[in-house]
Amino acid sequence: MDLFTSSLLCLLFTWLLLQAFNSFRIGRESKLPPGPRRLPIVGNLFDLGDKPHRSFSKLAQIHGPVMSLKLGTLFTVVVSSKAMAKEILQKQDLNFCNRTIVDAVRASQHYEFALPWIPVSPLWRTLRKVCNTHIFSNQKLDGNQYLRRNKIQQLIAHVRESCLKGEAVNIGQAAFDTTINLMSNTIFSTDLVDPNSSIAREFRETICSSMVEAGKPNLADYFPLLRKIDPQGIRHHMTVYLDKLLNILGKMFDERSELRKSQDSTASNDVLDTLLDVVEEGIEELNKTHVTHLLLVLFVAGTDTTSSTLEWAMAELIQNPHVLLEAKKELEQTIGKGHPVEECDIHRLPYLQAIIKETFRLHPTVPLLLPRRAGSDIHLCGFKIPEGSQMLINVWAIGRDPRIWENPNKFIPERFLGCEIDVKGRDFELIPFGGGRRLCPGLPLANRMLNLMLGSLLNCFDWKLEGGISSNEMNMEEKFGLSVHMAEPLRVIPVLVLE
Repeated sequence: MDLFTSSLLCLLFTWLLLQAFNSFRIGRESKLPPGPRRLPIVGNLFDLGDKPHRSFSKLAQIHGPVMSLKLGTLFTVVVSSKAMAKEILQKQDLNFCNRTIVDAVRASQHYEFALPWIPVSPLWRTLRKVCNTHIFSNQKLDGNQYLRRNKIQQLIAHVRESCLKGEAVNIGQAAFDTTINLMSNTIFSTDLVDPNSSIAREFRETICSSMVEAGKPNLADYFPLLRKIDPQGIRHHMTVYLDKLLNILGKMFDERSELRKSQDSTASNDVLDTLLDVVEEGIEELNKTHVTHLLLVLFVAGTDTTSSTLEWAMAELIQNPHVLLEAKKELEQTIGKGHPVEECDIHRLPYLQAIIKETFRLHPTVPLLLPRRAGSDIHLCGFKIPEGSQMLINVWAIGRDPRIWENPNKFIPERFLGCEIDVKGRDFELIPFGGGRRLCPGLPLANRMLNLMLGSLLNCFDWKLEGGISSNEMNMEEKFGLSVHMAEPLRVIPVLVLE
């Protein structure tokens, strides 16, 4: 062992001992939340398991709805009740509104420009205002609903081709392609998933690779001293992927900017044109870097979560045929058998909306939400939360809390019929999009897309599992990552419904 390596190991060991001593001192001096016994150095890392949301839920049954763990050197508090979620997201939102920065998003300096990660600040408020006003407002969404209609028609046409060939459809992949093309048409007025386009294939593959990489457990998150070493190479790989995506988005930004200078150019009236107006007219203090990182967030967050939720919804319906039958009955009576769902139909389909809510309850795609950070020493439910603590809200556990939900592990959309609970961050028993200042701005678009895709797929086709397996033989296991997907992709064979 050379001198440099020996010195580095000695420094690391000394630092870890100091951290352990400091943690012990703080624990003696203040009333910290209860939690499982911690091992030296690694703390509770071995308690995470491969599905942390489930592990935390089991531990909370022992230690309570406010629980502390030491993940390496990172002091973490996990809350698992509706009341504690409300305390953090509403009553003390200002104290908990900023993020613990995971090492993966340090790649390409993404955390300095990306809306989900930057602290609440003038830049954050500007980006939030741009999203709420120019991208996700009801007026904007109503104005471009023809784009979603076209994408749904293309989805139905794609499934019909598989139907005629007797081939199975990968539901998650079909939803991903539909969503990413919807986003790219809304933003750029063009498809980004085209089998004949090398740029489109590269864009899609790079997004998928970045999501896989970002979802890997990273030692650098638990031992910050290791960030410079990047022992698993996660930040290195993320840098490659993010740089590639940012270059593609930057090129499209430049091309549109040059095109607008031509006297023959006509306005596209898409999101990119709107953002260029904001940049060029100095309406807000934004530049090309801010815009490309914002677009990256819209693509990655919007496509992954929407496609995963649709896949879980279809899986639950196939496993619960009586629910599927009731949904098809409502669709037939309301809009007619075999017709795609239009946005004006959604408010007349309460059972379909209830299915989406029930899917959010059982299968939140980000079950611990994005991590928050205590901005100062704070008291929560009689416990002291030290400044800098990582705060995790286990919405998966809240969604299955038997004190809130009857038969919490069963898929029962009827529980939401005649019920005022929604997913807009005001009802803390159902918060898949978060709440408070950090409520996901893409919620209005996601809600429209999920109802359109699911309703159209159910009303235009019947479905049977590939390989002739029965619904009770389905693999409903989860795969934990940046978002929670089905461990095995859902592949089902469509059967055309005649009008």
